[in-house]
Parts: sequence; structure tokens; C-alpha cells
Amino acid sequence: MKQLFPGDKGVFVQYVQLALSRAGFPVAIDGIFGQRTCSFLKDFTGSEQDCQVGDEQWEMLLPYLKGYRTYQVKEGDTLWWIASHLHSSVQRITTANPTLDPTNLTAGTMLYVPFDFPLVSQKTAYTSYLTDWILEGLLIRYPFLHEESVGTSVMGRSMHAIRIGEGKKQVFYNASFHANEWITTPVLLKFAEDYAEAYVRGMQIAGVPASWLYYSFHLCMLPLVNPDGVDLVNEAIWQQPYVEQAEQIAAAYPDIRFPAGWKANIDGIDLNLQFPAGWEQAKEIKYGQGYRSPAPRDFVGEAPLTAPESRAVYEYTKTNNFSLILAYHTQGEVIYWKYLDYEPKQSYRIARYFQEVSGYAVEETPGASGYAGYKDWFIQEYDRPGYTIEAGLGTNPLQMDQFEKIYEDNIGILTGGMTQLV
Repeated sequence: MKQLFPGDKGVFVQYVQLALSRAGFPVAIDGIFGQRTCSFLKDFTGSEQDCQVGDEQWEMLLPYLKGYRTYQVKEGDTLWWIASHLHSSVQRITTANPTLDPTNLTAGTMLYVPFDFPLVSQKTAYTSYLTDWILEGLLIRYPFLHEESVGTSVMGRSMHAIRIGEGKKQVFYNASFHANEWITTPVLLKFAEDYAEAYVRGMQIAGVPASWLYYSFHLCMLPLVNPDGVDLVNEAIWQQPYVEQAEQIAAAYPDIRFPAGWKANIDGIDLNLQFPAGWEQAKEIKYGQGYRSPAPRDFVGEAPLTAPESRAVYEYTKTNNFSLILAYHTQGEVIYWKYLDYEPKQSYRIARYFQEVSGYAVEETPGASGYAGYKDWFIQEYDRPGYTIEAGLGTNPLQMDQFEKIYEDNIGILTGGMTQLV
């Protein structure tokens, strides 16, 4: 993990501050390692040494980012005592430890003890690091969830998918094909958390019984397609060769803000222009716009599926049987539902339903962006409903002050991607 010192700024400082705030310290999550953050960190660690964050401090902070800790049962412990002293609840502990007999705790037993706070933060920028910590925490809190590696990025970061449900109909949601559209990642993570929590509590999500969703559908979600690119945009890469490569690529396109304007993977390939659905047309269009070499955006690559991230999503789709897909992007509050003249059965009706529950417009993809996308290939390959959802409004990257509205606008789409298949 990255070492931090007073005066540092950035996303990892935000994560330190998030952990401290969850531990009960009134620290502002502003990404600035100032005097107050230093003071709270010393109180948290119990150390009066120079204020810094290294391996030892990260080890203490990470439970508050992953949302759980472990505890070894002692003689005379009760679940109520453990829950009250470790800021958890009996229900969270029993859910995280499904083989546990609450009436017969055995000394020496190791328990997972989830903290009693929502795991998905609405206060920080997202990176592959925070995404991985949240996924680990979700799997501990809700052991009926399943994780699988879809593939690896250029830099070797795992692309993790999460599965929920035991139904026969499979659907697939993904987010952050484009690096500076990273706000879509916590949208899927929060939906996973809210859905799992509603299922545990026997409640509804967006007016739909979570248990019915669980037993009727099999939902797969890949919340971070482009981990390297997202880390670049949020300045979470400190491996110098990759940073230098990105800077060199960006220097050839000075009109694109760096790193805020970066959409591509770390090699400068636009992952959503990599699919074998009109790739040659996309190449002609983007070359005509001047994107003939690796670029922060809109370079189609030397051939389809040459970027490992796009290839991984392609192969993952081929090995499953998805009835519907949602590909989350920003921005515009628009739902794109067609590819060329393909109109899969029910696709327009479902798009109109999405419009009704979200307030987003239903439109056909503009010609300049209408080829080689994941949604395009899925519709062409399977003749099944596929949608690109352009969430939020403004200039990418959208900030987290939009998150609550984006999530509320889209929760009906996220549930409807299942219910509308019935």
C-alpha cells in the first residue's frame, strides 16, 4: 500500500479519513493530510510517533474500509456482548457466520464481525483498491454472494464479478468501461449491498421482494471493467513506468484534460470500441476524428478484442447465458437500446419501462458512437435486450455529490433489468 505523510493529498488520504470517521473520529474527508487528520490518526493508533501511514497503520485502518473484523470467542462471551462491544449487531454476526450456533458459542472459535455501518461509501472517489476492499467486505457480510475473476487488466489487476441469486434467468450489469466514468462503479456496489441486505431482512428493494428476485434470477455484476484507467484518473497509480506511458500518450492529445479526460485503458485503448460489431466502421469514424494511435479516448486499437479487459468481458459473456445486459456509463441521462436495425424481442418495451422509472430519455445511439460497443456486440450476437445507460449530467468525471440522485434514478432500472424479463 502507498505510504502517506503529512501534507500529502489524494484518494488514499480520503480512504484514511473514511476509516477514521467510521472509527468514530470527526475528521473531514477532504483528501488533505493535515494537522487534524494527523491528530486523529495518532489517537486511533495510540502512537505518539511521527504521523504517517505505512503498512502497520494500514493494517489497523483496513477493517474499517472492508467493513468487518475477526474476533476469537472467549469463555463466557455471548453474541449480544460481542455485537455491542465491537459495534456490530447479532443479525450481522449470524449472517456472516452461517454455521454458527448462537446458543452454543465455543471458546477459541474465530468469528467474522461486520461493523454496523453501510459498506459502500458515498463520500470518496473510487479506485480498484476501494472496490476490492468493498467486494471482500460484501462477501463476508453476505456469504450467499459469490465472486469470480473475469480476467486481468494490463497492469495485472483482477476484474472481479459478483453473483447473487439462484434463479435460471441470468442478467449481467457492468460499469466503468471508461475510466473517467468511475462513479458508475459504486452504483453497482451499492445495489449489490442493498439487494443483499434486503434479502437478509426479508424486505423489498425498489418495491420488489428481494427474496423473489433472489430465487427467480441470477444476477452477475462486474463493477469495474477498467481498473487501471480508473486508478489513473483518480491518481492511484504510483508505478512510474505506467504513469510515464500515460503522460506520453496524453501529450499527443493536448486538448484532452489529463488525467480527468482519460477514458481508455492504461495502454490508450478505448475498451468500449473493441467489440466485433462494426469495428471497421468505428475505426473509420475515429480515425477520421484524429484518433489513430493510443489516446486518452476513442482509439479503437489495432484490432477487435486486443485489450485484455475487453477480451475478458467478451469471454465472460460467451461462457454465460445472459438474457439481458446493462452497461453503465456517464453522462446524459439517456438510455441507448438499439444496434443498427436489430430490435430484440421486448427490448423497446423494456427501454420504455426504464424511461418511466428513471426519467431518462430513450434514444438511438448517435452514429459517431454507434459501433463496436459492448452493447452493440451483445445485441448483434444474441438478439437479446442490451442497454447502455448514460447516468447523471455534467462533465466527466462526475463528482460524488451527484451519486445519491444517480442511484435513486437508476434503482428502478437495476431491479427492472430482472423483473421486466418475466
